[in-house]
Amino acid sequence: MPDSFTTLIVTRQSDRVHVQLNRPAVRNAIDQTMVDELHRVCAELEAEPRMLILSGINGVFASGADIAELRERRSSDALKGINSGIFARIAALPMPVIAAIDGWALGGGAELAYAADFRIASTTVRLGNPETALGIIPAAGALWRLAQLVGEPVAKEIILAGRILTAGEALAVHLVTEVHSPEDLLDAVNALADRIGAQDPLATQLAKRVFHEPLDAHPRVDNEAQAVLFESPAKFDRMAAFLSRAKSKKAKTAKTA
Repeated sequence: MPDSFTTLIVTRQSDRVHVQLNRPAVRNAIDQTMVDELHRVCAELEAEPRMLILSGINGVFASGADIAELRERRSSDALKGINSGIFARIAALPMPVIAAIDGWALGGGAELAYAADFRIASTTVRLGNPETALGIIPAAGALWRLAQLVGEPVAKEIILAGRILTAGEALAVHLVTEVHSPEDLLDAVNALADRIGAQDPLATQLAKRVFHEPLDAHPRVDNEAQAVLFESPAKFDRMAAFLSRAKSKKAKTAKTA
């Protein structure tokens, strides 16, 4: 995939892709070009599954949708689901998505973070959905994802009353799982990615897929995924290695007893 991005900085490793939102003049606001470029990244990660790390530049995750562009949109644009479509595609990526949230994550920026599997924050985070103050609603996922993440009372405070969460408040309601200084944020995110990367990739992909299946699909989908994994070479290799380590540990314990 050619790297002719204008709103993103994309860095690839063997097991992960780091995407930095790169529109510093407007605090990384999400516009149509950024949406299009995120779709290109998703196509790459659907074809070659790897983890996705999302962050912003200059101490800001994303200040929201581009208001100048949003102001000109009409009902037909709303029905296209421009932002909701890309956020749903990001949420459905085969491997886990980690949002490294620094500074402002508002409106569409917050909804992008909600679409991730993991959210790790810096101490400077300010996170919320002020859309109703602008005469619109957060229609790209907050109205249903946020309640799943933090519960209805807190979600309504954020969406209906304009509450902006600090890093500590976001941690207290489990919207983020860790808080670090800004200079340590990406190290912490990569440490989490390292832990995920140590797992079997196929098992991780199937676990994520089954996790998000509707309730009435269980336990059928669990059993079907397990049936695939029970025939996987990685299952035999990893279990054999586990048993070998256990046997070696037992022998060492017996020798020193």
